[in-house]
Amino acid sequence: MKKLFLVIFSALLIFSTSEAQSGKMGWIAKFGMAGGVTPTWIVPDMDALNAYMPGFGLDKLPENGFFAMGGSGYAYIMVVKNLRVGGMGFSGNTSVEGLVNGYRQQVDYQLGAGAFTVEYTLPFIRKMAVSVGAMIGGGSVQIDIYKNKGNFSFNNLFTDLNSPSENISRRLSSNFFTVSPTLNIDIPFARFIAFRIGGGYLMTFGDDWKIENDQTLHNVPSELNGDSFFIQTGLFFGFFAF
Repeated sequence: MKKLFLVIFSALLIFSTSEAQSGKMGWIAKFGMAGGVTPTWIVPDMDALNAYMPGFGLDKLPENGFFAMGGSGYAYIMVVKNLRVGGMGFSGNTSVEGLVNGYRQQVDYQLGAGAFTVEYTLPFIRKMAVSVGAMIGGGSVQIDIYKNKGNFSFNNLFTDLNSPSENISRRLSSNFFTVSPTLNIDIPFARFIAFRIGGGYLMTFGDDWKIENDQTLHNVPSELNGDSFFIQTGLFFGFFAF
């Protein structure tokens, strides 16, 4: 899926660029500005993390993705025809839990990203906006692991740290930089409302992991990162001239 998306993205970008440079398009430039809430479906690679789930006594985390909420907006800059800039962001999480030998065990996975966006809207497609571009920004992955038994009391929180406890938790986190290709389609219902459907591939850079109070975590599998395919939809409100 990743390779297919990148091939389609590259083909559209090369074709639109060559058409623009040929000077033969003759299309009216698209313009407008809009923003909206974008429910998003994220599909990260869970294989590296799921390899440890059987030994922990839990089912695997879902490999077909999970739901996230986000927002996005853009405006055509008009200096360059059909070029628009904006921003987007999303965050979501998934988890698996169960009772194992009397312990309440749980693993939470959270992924979020926010980025500046730049897109070129294909001028030869009328009555809608089909845009290829990229998002440039950053994000983070956070993994929480819990193994608890019994009840918690504030009076015991500090004494538990000085003696063996039946309650254990770990927090792993990694921040990343991303440059990710995107493909979006905006279909106007009226002059001020449009339906958005699009997607992209979150390509992440940076593999430094931290644990607990910002301590370095070594030997993390390289596949355990934020690389993710995502699909987003939503209603955009603004002004559209497609």
